[in-house]
Amino acid sequence: MIRRLPTGLALGALAVLGASAAAQDAWVIRAETIYTAAGDPIAGGHVRVEKGKIASVGSGPGSGANVLEAAAVTPGMIDLSARIGTTELSVEQSTETAAELSVVEAIDFFSFRWDRELRSGVTAVLVSPYDNDVIGGLAAVVKTGGPPTLEARLVKEAAALRAAIGSQPSAGNRTPRGAPPSSFYFRRPTTRMGVEWVLRKAYWDAIQAAERGEADTDPHVRARHEVLRRTIRGELPVIVDAWATQDIRTAIFLKEEFQIPRLIVDGAAEAWREPELLARAGLGVVLPPHVFTGRTREEAFFAWDCAATVEELGLPLALSAHGARDFGARLDRQAGFAMRGGLPFAAALASVTIHPARMVGVDDRLGSLEVGKDADVLLWNGTPFEATSAVIGVLLNGELVLDPRAAAGQ
Repeated sequence: MIRRLPTGLALGALAVLGASAAAQDAWVIRAETIYTAAGDPIAGGHVRVEKGKIASVGSGPGSGANVLEAAAVTPGMIDLSARIGTTELSVEQSTETAAELSVVEAIDFFSFRWDRELRSGVTAVLVSPYDNDVIGGLAAVVKTGGPPTLEARLVKEAAALRAAIGSQPSAGNRTPRGAPPSSFYFRRPTTRMGVEWVLRKAYWDAIQAAERGEADTDPHVRARHEVLRRTIRGELPVIVDAWATQDIRTAIFLKEEFQIPRLIVDGAAEAWREPELLARAGLGVVLPPHVFTGRTREEAFFAWDCAATVEELGLPLALSAHGARDFGARLDRQAGFAMRGGLPFAAALASVTIHPARMVGVDDRLGSLEVGKDADVLLWNGTPFEATSAVIGVLLNGELVLDPRAAAGQ
C-alpha cells in the first residue's frame, strides 16, 4: 500500500513556481510507485527529466541536484473531449459540413480554464470545433500550459475530424416555409434524420467526386472531399458526438457503410446497451463524466459499469471530464468512478493516458513515461484515482508548474 504524503494545502491553494524554479531543465522524481502506462509499475523508482524530455525511468532513487518526491508518479492525463478553447461563436455558418476547416484558427489560449485543467493533471487535450455543425472540421491536440500561442502548445494539428449526431446540429435550424431567409439559421437539417442525411450525403459526394474527377470544383469543396476520403483510407480518425443508443447505432452504421477504419464515439453514454454491436464495429469510445442521476445529454442513461463493459470488449477506451467545472467532475475523478463500476486500475490509468494518445496518433510523444517522450509528469500524494488522493505536482514539457513541496510545507 502506498504511504500517503501530507497535503498541507488544498489543490486550489497550491503555489505555482516562480520563473527561477520553473526554468530548471533537469529533475529527478522519486516515488514509492511509478505507473508508466507502458508496463508494470515500478516500486521505489525514479523518473529523470532533461531538457523537456524523459531521460530515464527505472528502479532505485536515481541521482541529481533537483529532486522531487511523491507517493506515486504517472504520465500527464489526456482529455479527448475537454470542450475547451472554442465556443459557438466559432461555428462555420456557411455550411453544415466544414470538414476542410481547422479548429486552430479559433482556439482561445487566454481562457482561465487552461490553468484549471493543468493544475488538475490534464496536460494535453483534443480541441474540437463546436458541435452545431454536422461536420465541424479538423480537431487538434494541444498542451494545456505554456505560452498562449499555437506554436508553443500545438502537438498535432489535424488529429481527427469532428462530427456530431443527435439533436444539437439541428437545434435552432428552421426552413423558410415560403418566406425569404433572414438569417443563417434558415437552413437544414432540422431533424435528427436530417442530420444523418447530411452526414451520409457528404461522404457520398466525396466518393462520387473522386470517381468523376474534380478539376472544376470549388477549391474549398475539393479540400472538403479530400478530408473525408482520408478518413475512409484510415489516415485520419473521425470522432463523432453521439450519446443515446439510436445515435451510437447511426455512428456504427456510418462506419460500416463507408468502411471508416478509425471511428471514435464521444459521449457514448449508452454504449453499454448493445455490447455485441460495439464489438462488431470495433470503434473507439470516449465516455462522459458520471452523474449521480445517471441521465446525461439526449436523456441517455449512463450506467456505472459502462467503462468496464467497453474495456471487457477490448475496445479503445478514453474517459473525459467534458469541461465540467466542479471538483468531482475532474478527469482523475472520472477514473475513480469508473473503477467503482468495475474498471481495473491499469485500464483506468490507460483510459486517461496512453489510450487517448493512441486514438488520435500522438502516442509517439504523449501518454506514457518512456525515454524520449515529452516530460509531462504528475506527482500524487497517494494511489492515483482514490477519493483521498490528489495531484500535488505537475511537470509540463519538463517545467515544474505545480510544486509538490508546497503541499508538503517545505
